[in-house]
Amino acid sequence: MKTSSAPLALTFVASDRPEAETARERLSKRYGSVPVTEADVVIALGGDGFMLETLHNNLQRRTPVYGMNRGSVGFLMNDYEEDDLLERLAEADRTVIHPLQMDAWVESGEVHSGLAINEVSLLRQTRQSAKLRISINDKVRLEELSCDGCMVATPAGSTAYNLSAHGPIIPLDAPSLALTPISAFRPRRWRGALLSHTARVRFEVLEPDKRPVSATADNFEVRRVTRVEVRERRDISLTMLFDAGRSFEERVMAEQFAS
Repeated sequence: MKTSSAPLALTFVASDRPEAETARERLSKRYGSVPVTEADVVIALGGDGFMLETLHNNLQRRTPVYGMNRGSVGFLMNDYEEDDLLERLAEADRTVIHPLQMDAWVESGEVHSGLAINEVSLLRQTRQSAKLRISINDKVRLEELSCDGCMVATPAGSTAYNLSAHGPIIPLDAPSLALTPISAFRPRRWRGALLSHTARVRFEVLEPDKRPVSATADNFEVRRVTRVEVRERRDISLTMLFDAGRSFEERVMAEQFAS
């Protein structure tokens, strides 16, 4: 990350874990902390969930975010070190990500919209399996999918819920999205698809009264949906910073060869 002669203005934010709060107090005292509206870089202290929360909170300002792991999971975070923070930031690799737009219709016809950095997922709400019709760019590609659910994941989110559901890992610079079923029953052999990042995905819920389905954009949930449309918001760019040699692309590559 390039810097001018003036020192970077930092703001430190932390999850509610005690170790994260302690780290915020120590680092703020050592490096100084400005209001988030004046910061050149946001330092997020916590786990991957808190990184997502910080990115969502930063959607309007779009200040670069550098995470340090003070949580239980830290795939999106750098190692926690208190020394040489300014030097690490100066040499950091930049990763630009784009969120997904979710538009979800409910039975009344009302539409609820949200943004997802990781994935948009549809999930059955009861013991009954969900039945979904899937269209890509207004063409029906799967007339009926009987399943626990289905998701559209970004490259950044491909190593999260998508990977747990046996979806593909997508390199961050690949212009692709993952369409991944969750416990597909019929067609049993369907394992999902890789889509262009320009694809517009529509899910129609079949038998919504008997088989209610919820839709979630990261942590924003809409219950009893009847239709959900998903597309990438290329006009929104969020920047994450990773230590030199430990870029997100490198982490994705390493994850694909992990035993």
